[in-house]
Amino acid sequence: MAVLRERTSRGGSRSTRALIALALAVCLAGCEESARSVQVRPPAEIPPPQPQSFPDLPWPIHAANATPLISLPPRGVELLLARVEAAFQTGEKEYKAGHISQARSQFDHAVDLLLKSGFELQSDPRLSALFDRVVETIHRYELAAASEGDDAGEPKGEPAPIDEIAGMTFPAPGSVDPNLMARAERELRAISHDLPLTVNEYVLTYLNFFQTPRGRAIVETGLRRAGRYRPMISRVLREEGVPQDLIYLAQAESAFQPVAVSKAGARGMWQFMAYRAREYGLRKSWWVDERQDPEKATRAAARHLRDLYKQFGDWYLVLAAYDSGPGNVTKAIQRTGYADFWELYKRNVLPRETKNYVPIIVALTLMAKDSERYGLQVDPDPPLRADVVKPGQPIDLRLVAETIDVDVETLRALNPALLRMATPADPNFELRLPAGSAERFSAEIADIPPDKWLSWRRHRVEEGETLLAIARKYGVTAQAVADANSLELRAALEPGSKLIVPAAARPQTASGKLVRYRVRRGDTLESIADEFNVMVAELKRWNGVRGNKVARGVRLKVYPGGRMPPTKTPAREPAAASAPAGGIAPKPGSQGLVYEVKPGETLWSIARVFETSVDTLRAANRFLSSRQLQTGDQLRIPARQ
Repeated sequence: MAVLRERTSRGGSRSTRALIALALAVCLAGCEESARSVQVRPPAEIPPPQPQSFPDLPWPIHAANATPLISLPPRGVELLLARVEAAFQTGEKEYKAGHISQARSQFDHAVDLLLKSGFELQSDPRLSALFDRVVETIHRYELAAASEGDDAGEPKGEPAPIDEIAGMTFPAPGSVDPNLMARAERELRAISHDLPLTVNEYVLTYLNFFQTPRGRAIVETGLRRAGRYRPMISRVLREEGVPQDLIYLAQAESAFQPVAVSKAGARGMWQFMAYRAREYGLRKSWWVDERQDPEKATRAAARHLRDLYKQFGDWYLVLAAYDSGPGNVTKAIQRTGYADFWELYKRNVLPRETKNYVPIIVALTLMAKDSERYGLQVDPDPPLRADVVKPGQPIDLRLVAETIDVDVETLRALNPALLRMATPADPNFELRLPAGSAERFSAEIADIPPDKWLSWRRHRVEEGETLLAIARKYGVTAQAVADANSLELRAALEPGSKLIVPAAARPQTASGKLVRYRVRRGDTLESIADEFNVMVAELKRWNGVRGNKVARGVRLKVYPGGRMPPTKTPAREPAAASAPAGGIAPKPGSQGLVYEVKPGETLWSIARVFETSVDTLRAANRFLSSRQLQTGDQLRIPARQ
């Protein structure tokens, strides 16, 4: 426009000026017509969240108008789009044919292609739109449940409250007591808030419900449990620069229950679907589901909400997109021309649950911020406080509980992301213990060899108990218990004292129980071994696999954690012993073999591969009497006699 004005001022012809004027008139007329066709209500003025505020964005939002964050090579993007679309279409065909496992594999592959591509998905509207379409389709098909055999033994979650509330049918909005509107508006003026809060007939419908006995119980349960997590959630929301009032989204979704599970398979306090969770770095394996980790899930939710605000610029549209996916909200805006949630509500272009979702959160926020005015009787739970330790290798939760004298349920409440009765073989895994118990745990667990943490137990002696009675309870010999505690076989036991019990057989808990895993597209022996915390050599041995590849659809036998029931195997020559995972073969020595220890290996796992015992390895490697096994150690494997 500046260029046109400059040329005219330099003496352009009258005809040129006339053409320019005509062009401007047409442009302005077109713009005016366009403005009439898209009616937009700007977002309400709200205090910007601290420490980060968000820019004002143009309305309506169209992905095509977005400025790319990085420059992408077109051919690379087009190739990625084609590969993802092919996997996605194959998944849909498999699903419609009733082949659920195969469909899940294809959908997983489509999502992995996008997430592992190295491209910033939001930088290209085609990538962003395809990702949303894939995720929302999977959500609709309810394929977020774990693959066949992969979730065996997982603890059952609690029903998500949002399933019950959002699906309810209420009387027409006009039937709500009109006095409630006036009261709610007065109370709204009396409270501070950093989300825009609106009182209308839709919100009043839920305010009315939440004051019934059933509705009040839902609200009070959530507000009571909120006390455990409020300080942590407030800190994370502040660190991520989003409004503090978003805490009430968790009130609506789960009533602050970390193990809440929806009918569609969403999990955790913030109700993440599996694929959206992966987008924001929440890990899911046979051992843990980080959607159920309160702090990690809170941070992921805050970042997702922040990204949605950058896309839509309106918190009500953000909440709707959080519930049903940004693609559904974008389509509703494009279909109607309105970038306003309440207009989309009236025009019935959003799913029923999503229409109800925003009024639910607004109503809960109003009541939670002014609980006394609404007659709520809530005594919040005290904040959860915990010590954090890194066991370094798997440990049975029962042994932990017996070591620090708490019940297992207390440990599970502090570690809701754990799916099993044992911690994973991840040296960085953080186990939360009751506050003040970390030093005691570290001191007492040192009495038990780390390679026995999944099998040995501790027992507190009760009045009148004998070594024989205790041994029978755990299925071991009295002599074994006596030896482990340096006691005489007939020694009198002091009530209240603790004994180490060297269990002879592995308890049937998290590790060791057979799982039959169906190989999916993209799986490798290494990736499967990593998910179940076993070695590739073990996978090969359990399943008679000789090469390094495994075909899709094959069902593998897996003993998570690397333990399996003892079996009689024919003796073999030491020189033929296969190395543990990693490909470094043991070196022949004058008195046996020399093996270099690799990351994640233990004496127990090495002893099993070479068909010897931990005691034999310790005796042959004197340096182990003064320190733990370390990666890179040259371990002597004695020749069997």
